[in-house]
Amino acid sequence: LALTAILISFTSCKKEEGCTDPNATSYDSEAVLDDGSCTYQGEVVFWYGQSTSEGMIDFDSNSLTFYVDGAVVGSTSSSVYWTSAPDCGDNASITVTENLGNVKSRSLTYSVEDQDGYVLWSDIANFEANSCQEIELVW
Repeated sequence: LALTAILISFTSCKKEEGCTDPNATSYDSEAVLDDGSCTYQGEVVFWYGQSTSEGMIDFDSNSLTFYVDGAVVGSTSSSVYWTSAPDCGDNASITVTENLGNVKSRSLTYSVEDQDGYVLWSDIANFEANSCQEIELVW
């Protein structure tokens, strides 16, 4: 009987390994020891206001295509604008979610082109773990 109690005590005290960072997409609330398996994702939302929208329309840029790291991530009409920064994932927003692997931040290039392939903006987007970064495009 005493041996059984000792065995139960040892097995119930076993420390489970896993991801202990609550900001990670792979967070394990039962893990006590971090085993290096944490993975992260970050988001960026692109937006512009009315004056930028009007500037693009005056420039005959009517349709926009957004690229991150060379891949198309969204498109919209230049006449669609925001009065303030949208939240990531808001309806009609250009939100990009990037899987960061086991790092907490990553910088990737982005560009925005009009319907004629003219690059209106090109810069670096910083994706941070468990965060929504706002990038305002200004004319």
